Amino acid sequence: MSGGRGKSRSGGRGGDRDGGRPTRLVIGRHPVRELLRARRPIEVIRLQDTRDPDPLVDEIVALAEEQKVRVETVPRDRLDALAPDLVHQGLVATAPPFPYSDLAGAIAAAERAGDPPLLVLLDGVTDPHNLGAIARTAEAVGAHALLIPGRRSVSVTPVAEKAAAGALAHLRVVPIGNLVRTLQGLHREHGIWSVGLDGDAPSTIGASRLLTEPLVLVVGAEGAGLAHLTRESCDELVSLPMRGRVGSLNASVAAGVALYAVRAARDATG
Repeated sequence: MSGGRGKSRSGGRGGDRDGGRPTRLVIGRHPVRELLRARRPIEVIRLQDTRDPDPLVDEIVALAEEQKVRVETVPRDRLDALAPDLVHQGLVATAPPFPYSDLAGAIAAAERAGDPPLLVLLDGVTDPHNLGAIARTAEAVGAHALLIPGRRSVSVTPVAEKAAAGALAHLRVVPIGNLVRTLQGLHREHGIWSVGLDGDAPSTIGASRLLTEPLVLVVGAEGAGLAHLTRESCDELVSLPMRGRVGSLNASVAAGVALYAVRAARDATG
C-alpha cells in the first residue's frame, strides 16, 4: 500500500508509512470512530468518494479534522483492494500496529477504579469473529482486560476489530505466555480467582460465589472447550443452564451470557 491517488481532506499527524514500519488496517465505520473517540493514533483514513449522506461518517470526518488525521477520498475499487472479502462500509483506516497491554497495567487499572478485577482469558479460541464478539461484550460489561495466550489462540486482526465494532479501542488486550502459570500467578500474586466455562460442570454459573470476587473468566474454544490442563487449573468450573435441545452455545455467545451473569451478581451487591 502507498498513499496513492485520492483527495486529502485534511493534512496532519502521521501518514501512510507502509514502506517504513508495519501498519494495520482498521475496517468499517464503528471501529474507526471508536479509535478516534479513544484518541488512538491513526495514520490515514480512506473514505469512498461516492456515498450516501451518513451522520456516522460525518462524525468520523469531524473527529479526524479535530485530531489532524489525514482523510483521503478514494474510489470504491481502491477500498475493495485494501480490504478484500470484508465489508468495509466505504471506509478503511491505516494505523500503527495494535497496542497490546501488559497484565500488571490491567490489574492496576482495575485497582485505580476501585473495582474487583474482571479479566477474560481465551483458551484455544482461534476464530477472529469470536475474539471480536467476546471483546465487544467484555467491554460492555466493564471487564478490565482480555487475555490471549501466544499458542492456540487468535491475535487481533482486521476481522477481529471489525467484529468488535470498536470495543478493542477501549479494552486492554494482554498477550500471555503459559496459560496455567498465568492462572496460578493471578491467584497467588493478586488474589484473582479463575472460573472456567465447562458444559459438563454440574454446577451452573448462577450458583458460583466467586463472581463478585477478583475474577478471571476462562472461555474455551467452540467444540473443544477448555483444554485438560486448563480445567484442572481453574478454581471452579461452571456450566450455563440449558433447557433446549441444542447441547452447546457458540463460544462468544457463552462468554456473553457468563459475563452478564458476572455483571448482574456484582450489581446486586452494590
